[in-house]
Order: sequence, then C-alpha cells, then structure tokens
Amino acid sequence: MALENFALPKICMYESNLQVDTIYACTIILDTMKPKTVTKTEISDADARLVEQTMDMLGGKWKVLILWHLGMAGVCRFGELRRKLPEITQRTLTLQLRELEADGLVHRTVYAEVPPHTDYRQTPPAQDLTDVYMALKRWSLAHRSLLTARAAKSSR
Repeated sequence: MALENFALPKICMYESNLQVDTIYACTIILDTMKPKTVTKTEISDADARLVEQTMDMLGGKWKVLILWHLGMAGVCRFGELRRKLPEITQRTLTLQLRELEADGLVHRTVYAEVPPHTDYRQTPPAQDLTDVYMALKRWSLAHRSLLTARAAKSSR
C-alpha cells in the first residue's frame, strides 16, 4: 500500500510528501529519498543557536560514542563501557557519564548490593538522537577515504 494513503504525523527532518509514523521507517525512507535543498535564508540565527547548544551538550570525543554504545546495548554497566571504549580513562568516563546524566541524556541506576553496581541507559531524549548516529554512520561509510586519509596524516 502506498504511503500517500496514510494520514500519519510528519516526523522527518525534510519537507516531503512522504510521511511515516516511526523513526525506523523514517530512517529507511531518508536513505532512499532526496532531501529538499535548504537555502541560507531558511536557516535563522535562532536555529544556529539551537544547533550550537546541542553541539555543546554532545561535544567532546566521548559523549557520542558513549551514547552510541548505550543505544546499541540498551543497558551497560560501567565496566562494560570501559571495555567498549578501551582508550578512555576511568576518570574521563565518569565525568562524561555525569555530564550526560546532568543533561538528561543518560539514566543511572545504582543497586544497593555488595559489591554495588551501577547500570546506565539512554533516556528518551537520547534515544531520539538515533537518527543522528545512523546519519553519521552512513556518512562515515560513504566517505571512508576521507577518514582513512585523516588517520594517515595524524599518525605521522
């Protein structure tokens, strides 16, 4: 059945006649449709400030990777995250998790057991970033040669 026959809320980032009702369907359609070209006049200073605030929240080398792994695993303990990110120090991981929790992107559950353990999971606002991670993944796959060249330059 064609998508035009459904009266569903529009959740895609770009204007289009195609409408879907789940993020997963939106991801599939975004892979196959051409986005509308956005002109500079359509982007306001307020939009730029919102993007800047979002980048401040997600900035740094580790936050997006932490959220990626939490999104893939669902729930992770501290030690699991350390194993998934072997180059991060314990202190840095602790600080990044605290910042993500303070920003409302990570939920921490502490279990009063001996020994105590802590679980981390994404909050619903962080789960809304899944399309962003997938877009970064698609871009990375499409421009792998740029990433390889950059890695070669930095290893010199």
